[in-house]
Amino acid sequence: MGLMEEVHEALRRGHYSFRTEQAYTGWIERYLRHHRKVAGAWVSPEALGEAGVEAFLTQLAVERKVAASTQNQALNALVFLYEKVLDQKLGAFEAKRAKKPARLPEVLSRGEVAAVLDAVAEAPADPLVTRMHGLMANLLYGAGMRLTEVTRLRVKDVSLERGRVMVRDGKGAKDRAALLPERCIAAMGEQLAWRNRRHEADLKRGGSVGWVPMPYAQVRKTPAASRSLAWQYVFASPRVTPTPVMRLFMDGSAASGGAPLEDPAMMQAALERLGLADSQDVEVRRHLHENTLQKAVAAAVKRAGIDKKASCHTLRHSFATHLLEDGYDIRTVQELLGHKSVKTTMLYLHLTSGGGRGVLGVVSPLDRGAGRRARRERAAQPRSTVR
Repeated sequence: MGLMEEVHEALRRGHYSFRTEQAYTGWIERYLRHHRKVAGAWVSPEALGEAGVEAFLTQLAVERKVAASTQNQALNALVFLYEKVLDQKLGAFEAKRAKKPARLPEVLSRGEVAAVLDAVAEAPADPLVTRMHGLMANLLYGAGMRLTEVTRLRVKDVSLERGRVMVRDGKGAKDRAALLPERCIAAMGEQLAWRNRRHEADLKRGGSVGWVPMPYAQVRKTPAASRSLAWQYVFASPRVTPTPVMRLFMDGSAASGGAPLEDPAMMQAALERLGLADSQDVEVRRHLHENTLQKAVAAAVKRAGIDKKASCHTLRHSFATHLLEDGYDIRTVQELLGHKSVKTTMLYLHLTSGGGRGVLGVVSPLDRGAGRRARRERAAQPRSTVR
């Protein structure tokens, strides 16, 4: 087994997300290429040790001038290589560190949020996709969800009755409950009804249609779940994608973004349970790609005439800031955002806080007044003449 195969295996054994796997393997490959270029020949990472890591990280900061977060990711990847794959503890080293600027996240005012959400909902594009983008943007702000958490939301994780969604395998492989704003419930109900109709139509087309990428552990327990409505993506693509059945299952337990399963024995067992052949293609309805929503929000910011560097993540920043402005304590906001450390949440506002309340009793800032419908509802309310 080659070194990079060992790295892949160690990452999957540790149930790292697919994105982390891609990032770590990319940095390890760049590290090895860098030292091969410097030495003019292959140099084993064992021989490079702390000095090799220090030289590489210094080169990133001094020559390539990468951001502090980028350099930290490279460091984490190399620590993983040495400690988890090569079983070699790294000693102390003094690499030149990239400076992390003391910047607060960009935040939109409530009026600016309203303008962006309205612009997303009125985009001159395919009506079906525009409708989905409108609801997704409302969840970015109204629930404080991350971009991938919204795009990879599954039907089973939405509760209209309880007014919440479950975020599975969020950042740090954690689950959490997030708000489903009252203003989103009707639109979400319509989206789920559309998703049900589309899935029923897919199933009627035959056994090669209606599949969805699944974690292998779930397939092993309940094979039929691979074609069930519960596991389908809420924000599914209008088009199906022909996919080799070998790419249908995900490694590990990551329901939202795991790596494709590559172990032959495990794959064969999964196929047998589903009655599929390994040479077969199936038609998969994947979720809308993150890039499409990013472009929709960027275009909406421009159409709204907002001169800020705003993105999908800016809506999440605005959610946190507006909750704090509304008087919710920092611990509650931390829980809703899914932050591991309260220090991360403190970037939004430095407040003393008590225990968090989670979803219970929290009114989404979306329900407090961002968006066209909320403005209409406030305008329709009778004004008091009492002074």
